[in-house]
Amino acid sequence: MAEAAAALGQFDFAGDDHVVPFQVEGLDVRGRAVQLGPMLDAILERHHYPAPVARLLAEVVVLTVLLGTSLKFDGKFTVQTKGDGPVDLLVADFSTPENVRAYARFDQALLAKAVEAGETEPEQLLGKGVLAFTIDQGKFAQPYQGIVALDGTSLEEIAGVYFRQSEQIPTRVRLAAAELFDRDDAGKPRHRWRAGGLVAQFLPEAPERMRQPDLHGGDGDDGDRPHGEDDAWVEARSLVETIDADELTDPLVGTERLLFRLFHERGVRVYEPRAVFDRCSCSRDKIKGVLKGFSAEEIEESQENGEIAVTCEFCSTTYRFEAAELQPAE
Repeated sequence: MAEAAAALGQFDFAGDDHVVPFQVEGLDVRGRAVQLGPMLDAILERHHYPAPVARLLAEVVVLTVLLGTSLKFDGKFTVQTKGDGPVDLLVADFSTPENVRAYARFDQALLAKAVEAGETEPEQLLGKGVLAFTIDQGKFAQPYQGIVALDGTSLEEIAGVYFRQSEQIPTRVRLAAAELFDRDDAGKPRHRWRAGGLVAQFLPEAPERMRQPDLHGGDGDDGDRPHGEDDAWVEARSLVETIDADELTDPLVGTERLLFRLFHERGVRVYEPRAVFDRCSCSRDKIKGVLKGFSAEEIEESQENGEIAVTCEFCSTTYRFEAAELQPAE
């Protein structure tokens, strides 16, 4: 975390597309908060996703940004859902120090049926499946992957289960996405996407204070077991749960202002924000390297009118190659 703290009076200190680390010393809580605007809007509008799909992907992007910016090494953090619902795949990754990309895959016919039936809650669109968190430190280390079930609950709740299972740190995650309809400076109608989120973690000096209630045991579990949670964490979590979704996405409620609203009585401190950008890691050379690994038969099958066209699923950039470029040197 950066050493210099921004003054809480500077409510618009960070602005959109900047992650704000924070600390609440009175509650032994640390975390990060963010509001995404132009960066997220560029990702979603590039693909012209239907609104239910865009909203889901926006939440995944927020979650990826919040967690990815906590990496203390060069690498990549990826969040991916895979389920049996109309939106069968969502992927977002964060490459240190600041690059974000994302895309979604969905079945148009199944999505239309779900919308017609009013079944557009995240758990209904994703269906049953898994949510995977992958940390890749490059070729000199084995990737780490944590997997939790898509079990009919929200992405917020599923992320909380991941932290409980993998890091065993009491954690509360909040996510929200919204469409804005307004007018630009010329008075023309304008549509924009925004999203916001916050992750708060309980990190006391004494590890024994971090006890959490057991995960629900399934059928027959009455949920009445004593949990012994620390009072400071109970207070912090309760405060985080008071956040309205609108507060997370409202352009008039900056990130610092929201944190001040939540924690000012407990001495919240914010730190230097970190900018994030819509940047894809694809390149002509990388894709050409992959294609040159194709067999002559595969190259023949992939070409049309003497060329092969490859479109990046993340940024929608199309790269074209003459078939002759990909033939092995004699």
